[in-house]
Amino acid sequence: MSPAADRMPVLYLSHGAPPLADDELWTGQLADWSARLPRPRAILIVSAHWESAPATLGATTTVPLVYDFHGFPERYFQVTYPAPGAPELAERIRGLLGAPGTPVHSAPERGLDHGAYVPLAEMYPDADIPVLQLSMPTLVPERLLELGRRLAPLREEGVLVIGSGFFTHNLRELVWGAGPDEAPQWSREFDAWGRERLADGDLDALLDFEHKAPAGRIAHPRTEHFAPLFVALGAGEAELSGQHTVIDGFWGGLAKRSLQLG
Repeated sequence: MSPAADRMPVLYLSHGAPPLADDELWTGQLADWSARLPRPRAILIVSAHWESAPATLGATTTVPLVYDFHGFPERYFQVTYPAPGAPELAERIRGLLGAPGTPVHSAPERGLDHGAYVPLAEMYPDADIPVLQLSMPTLVPERLLELGRRLAPLREEGVLVIGSGFFTHNLRELVWGAGPDEAPQWSREFDAWGRERLADGDLDALLDFEHKAPAGRIAHPRTEHFAPLFVALGAGEAELSGQHTVIDGFWGGLAKRSLQLG
């Protein structure tokens, strides 16, 4: 891929469930955010909802979405997001990640899951930017950080790298109907801790969040929704000290903190 005029930032966003589309506050925040970004030539997204080892590339062409949820009204299963595939970007990523003993696999039939298309439908509703999804081959923070570092050159080529998760994520504690400022204490404590560690550039503490964060195991009984943050931190490590929160507050009591590096 040829160099772009603008070096793209890196994003970590809390992506929400399909009903995000009905939340006027959150959808407006996502739309405003994308309007302030340079227009990407392509988007590479790492979602909490795809774990596959070794690293695997999906949606290299336009294929049907993955409706990886249940219990919602039928209208959520009718949503489409026919973004162009990005086969050229896929080959570039193979070059960045591929090494002896560390192959990059392909799953061309796998479409974008809701961790990818739900936020992108609000940020880039025309679905006219090529999108590629990369699996998380591990949940080990240090390995995901290194993965992000290896993806960092894409930023110079007009690629927007996005880690898509949820800053706190415990569905057993979800409070349907809670307002944007309502949250249980454990969610507030973890969110405040994460905000402070990011502001301090304390990467070591973030990598060990399960042990060092207050309520870490409550906020993330399983860590897949925090894990994409480390891909973003790796790709945007040079701007860690200048990262800033773009969206904060809560949804269903869960922290929807979303940030930008660069």
